[in-house]
Amino acid sequence: MTTSPAPTVVLVHGAFADASGFRGVIRELQTAGHSVVAPPNPLRSLAFDAAAIAAHVGAIDGPVVLVGHSYGGAVITQASADLDNVAGLVYLAAFSLDVGESCASVQQPFPPSLLASTSYPTAFDAPGAPHGPDLYINRERFRETFCADAPVDTAEAMFATQRPLSLAALTENATAAGWKTKPSWYLVSENDNAIPPGAERFMAERMGATTKSLAGSHTVFIAQPVAVAEFIAEALAA
Repeated sequence: MTTSPAPTVVLVHGAFADASGFRGVIRELQTAGHSVVAPPNPLRSLAFDAAAIAAHVGAIDGPVVLVGHSYGGAVITQASADLDNVAGLVYLAAFSLDVGESCASVQQPFPPSLLASTSYPTAFDAPGAPHGPDLYINRERFRETFCADAPVDTAEAMFATQRPLSLAALTENATAAGWKTKPSWYLVSENDNAIPPGAERFMAERMGATTKSLAGSHTVFIAQPVAVAEFIAEALAA
């Protein structure tokens, strides 16, 4: 009797950050014996970013559980649609778009998040994006907006190293939705100031996702890596 190979966890970061924020989750998953990779998300346009992640995932030998945070959820949604080796999708306070939706449009029925007033566009066009500026979060309210439960020194470093999202990526419509054919899990951040928690619950319910809520910020995986790693492990076990 042969056993199926264990899935590889692929962590996809979102806007205003890089994959280093996953360090605590990676430590927990690796300690439990799971294989983990966290490739860079270009943050240039949804189609471009999804193609980049799809190329990375398609080259992995064996099943994959794709985990997306924030805008990374939109990327894994589109990237996974045509990938046969994706066994499941995990959303961490993330966008799970339907075809024809953008990260901007799916939030419109809900009260605006703090991010709507603390982000600002650059005075120049975003390098490598199809059109328009890049978006950043201002320093004065970065921690409150993005990572309110992270230590102050951690938040300061995250501000200094934030990676911008192009406005084009924020407003580009999805052309595929992998969650329609793949099992999904959704972790709602109840104190999220970057995506309205009501929007998160709406997207989770629409997918029929296995859902859990944590009292945490948009980057709850930094403050509570054990709980988040356990949630991802539930998807791996399934």
